[in-house]
Amino acid sequence: MRPAVLILAAMLAAASAALAWRLAPAVELLLLPVEAPRPPAPRAVLQGQEAATVALFEAAQEGVVFISTSAAARDPFTRSAVEVPRGQGTGWLWDRLGHVVTNAHVVEGAAAAAVRLADGRTFPARLVGAAPAHDLAVLRIDLTGARPAPLPLGTSADLSVGQGVLAIGNPFGLDFTLTTGIVSALGRELPGRGGRPIRDLIQTDAAINPGNSGGPLIDSAGRVIGVNTAIFSPSGASAGIGFAVPVDTVARVVPEIIRTGRYAPPVIGVHVDAALDRLAARRGVVGAVVLGVEPGSPAAEAGLAPARTAPGGALTIGDVITAVDGAPVGSAADLLGALADRRPGEEVRLGVERGGRGRELTLRLAAG
Repeated sequence: MRPAVLILAAMLAAASAALAWRLAPAVELLLLPVEAPRPPAPRAVLQGQEAATVALFEAAQEGVVFISTSAAARDPFTRSAVEVPRGQGTGWLWDRLGHVVTNAHVVEGAAAAAVRLADGRTFPARLVGAAPAHDLAVLRIDLTGARPAPLPLGTSADLSVGQGVLAIGNPFGLDFTLTTGIVSALGRELPGRGGRPIRDLIQTDAAINPGNSGGPLIDSAGRVIGVNTAIFSPSGASAGIGFAVPVDTVARVVPEIIRTGRYAPPVIGVHVDAALDRLAARRGVVGAVVLGVEPGSPAAEAGLAPARTAPGGALTIGDVITAVDGAPVGSAADLLGALADRRPGEEVRLGVERGGRGRELTLRLAAG
């Protein structure tokens, strides 16, 4: 056979095969009996962990809210002030008076905020106050009509690594999303605002993404045990390492914000500086170097001596705080973090070194 004839035969065979493939369904419909639609197979009622998780979510959902914020801007053409969308986050009802707990970074820089409840109602919110050192803030809405029940509080001091947790929030604006996981670790620390570390964070593998911030972390009894605050991820999305502010901290900070509009951690009246600590560490001095002492403060009454500059410009280190109630202090951040969890009026024992000699002082904390 000639090559041209072979090619033509191959093309006709391919065309016939394609035509048969396309016509096969129509031929089957004409020749084969029609099967009745398949009904869904019945399933048993949800049992065990599935039923418990569904019940927890349904019970907690009413107390979780969606927060949207806006920022002030100026129209480049009319030069008039306008509000533009800024961000989204999550919060949860603290009480029936309309107080909403969220993260400080959710509302930071916002000019206005709105809170949407699970039933779809939306209310304008006003900022009551914030505690950036703990990444917590409180909003207030004027509830009208039905008042959803606030979420019950648990405790975080008795948490165990491995116990189950649930996170409810609005990741990427997808409202009222549930993720589950376990407590992965306790006592974690992240850098906070103003140089104060956020301490004793709960680490969880429950998926937390942008928009989850401010939402509740709930235990298997439906109690809030933390406030979701951050993730550790190179990509900015959940990598199974999320962090939550423990509820024991929330229970201490939020009532003070509601009462006074702010949370001022107690002080001892010293000025410290991370750069000075690093300089001192090169000389083998480890701790929070006292840079200054406030007159009339607990530190002044205890006789703490600050660093001073010699006439030639050399720095002479005075007192160095090395411990708080027996816990070692290696830097200014350690000292600030240790004091942030106390209350004014409490007594603390400071380990102090001067010139290589150590001593212990007892001070009564003052209001910040």
